Formats: sequence, C-alpha cells, structure tokens
Amino acid sequence: MVADKVALCVPTLNAGASWHRWLAAWSAQIVRPHTLVIDSGSTDTTPALAAVTGLQLHAISRASFNHGGTRQRAVEMLPDAEFVVFLTQDAILAAPHAIARLLEAFDDPEVGAVCGRQLPHADAGPIGAHARRFNYPDSSSVKSVADIPALGIKTAYLSNSFAAYRRSALVSVGGFPDDVIFGEDMCVAARMILSGWKLAYRADAAVHHSHDYGMWQEFQRYFDIGVMHVREPWLLEKLGKPEGEGLRFVRSETAWLWKHAPHLIPSAWLRTLLKLTGYRLGKAESHLPVWLKRRLGMFHGYWKK
Repeated sequence: MVADKVALCVPTLNAGASWHRWLAAWSAQIVRPHTLVIDSGSTDTTPALAAVTGLQLHAISRASFNHGGTRQRAVEMLPDAEFVVFLTQDAILAAPHAIARLLEAFDDPEVGAVCGRQLPHADAGPIGAHARRFNYPDSSSVKSVADIPALGIKTAYLSNSFAAYRRSALVSVGGFPDDVIFGEDMCVAARMILSGWKLAYRADAAVHHSHDYGMWQEFQRYFDIGVMHVREPWLLEKLGKPEGEGLRFVRSETAWLWKHAPHLIPSAWLRTLLKLTGYRLGKAESHLPVWLKRRLGMFHGYWKK
C-alpha cells in the first residue's frame, strides 16, 4: 500500500514516560504514515516531543475532548488519506511491520475497518494479561453480517487503541459519533457490519496495550459501557445482548487464574460483581443526578454538556 494514502492519528494527554517508547516504536515502522497528534492540554513534555519528532501537532482544550468527536475531527483534518489509522498514547507498536500488516487487510475491498492484536505489557498483572488474551486471539479473522447469529455483539468488536478505517466506508456510515460517552469504535463497526462492510482482525499486527485497573476503575468503566448501551439501544437490538459473552469471559478468567494466580480468583469474582453493578447502574443512568454520574463514570467530561 502506498504510504501517501495513509495517515495516523493519536489523541494525547500527558502521555508521560511511555511516550518515549511510543515514539521509538513509531519511528521504527517500515510504513510510517503522516501522523497527527491531537493534544488535549498536556502539561508535560508530550507536545514538545511530538513536535521534535516531526509529527503534526494540533492542540484542543481538555474540555472539548470527546472520544468520537475528536477522532472525527482528525479524519476531517486528514482529507487526503484514503485510510486512517488510530492509536492511543499507551499502545506501543510491537514490531516494525505492525502498521504495514494492519493495512494489508484493506487488500480486500469489502473490508471497511480493521483492528490489530493487543498484547499485555511485560509488567501486566494476571488479570490484565488474561483480558488481552481473551479478547485478542492469535489467529486473524474477517467478520460480516452473516456472523451476527453466532457472534452476537462481538461481531462489531473493534478497538481504536489500534485500528484503521477505509475513509469511504467511514463516511458511508456517517463517521464517528460525537455524542457517545464511550465505544465510538464499536458504534462505527456495527454500522459498517449492518451496511454490508466487513471487519477484519489482524493477529500479526500487534501493539502492547493493557491495563491493571483497580476495583473502582473496573466499576467506572462498566458504568460507562452501560450508559453507552442504553443511549445507543440499536446496538443490542441489532446485534444481541452481551450477557453470554460475559459468562464466557468469567469462566475463561477463572480457568486462567487457576493455572497462573489462584490466589486472585476471589478478587476476580469481586471485580465481576462490581462490573455487573456498574453496568446496570449505567443502564439506569436516566434516574441518577448528573453530579453522581460524573463520579460513577470514567469519562467525567461527558456529563459537562
């Protein structure tokens, strides 16, 4: 693929020490597209290092950041790119061919978007490591609307931590929504699937990206997911509810921890209870005051509008 047809965007906010590793991994890519950094008011050296590296830098206020709206702004700022790659500031490209392999998915003209594999960081805990192994298998795949009966909502699973979009496909489904609290990637992926596009997963295109969330962070994340699902009801109506997938995850996690860290099984079960509680509260958010929703969720800025 011609590199001139590709652009990359990474939203940043105080990326910290890992930003050096991000830039080093980006510099080592055999396909290194024009890169736009959209910075939301960093107070550390993130913007300066991006500028020194030669990346295009665009500053926005922290209050104006929105998971979908900011990424849509990036697409509009990169009008010549036929394919737009998205990374997050904490997703470190795992090999020099990572971007090139990701883009190979577009050799199929029916593929509208693709995401790469996410490997746990070297220092990831057992719970965080399992989450990556569960959601990002070692074999590539291509999904279409025909997979909905078997895969349900997982048919539209896509993560903007490391993903790429065909511009024409993205435009055809209206671009990224600017009014979602979370899951702008899944909303676009679902619209593509329902419009007849295919979604690809490339296991040979990888980043190191994982989180060792605390108990409260798990609750907050799932509160936001619940809000997204209740405010975008068409997702579950068209693709199916996530309960079965959640049970499969718990069984897999318990088996994984039994082998690698059995002492963490009670903690993992407590996390599951907190996730479920957060998710159900999120789905009931219309009955909660705004001040409380700001505290219960991870993306506080969503509730300022």
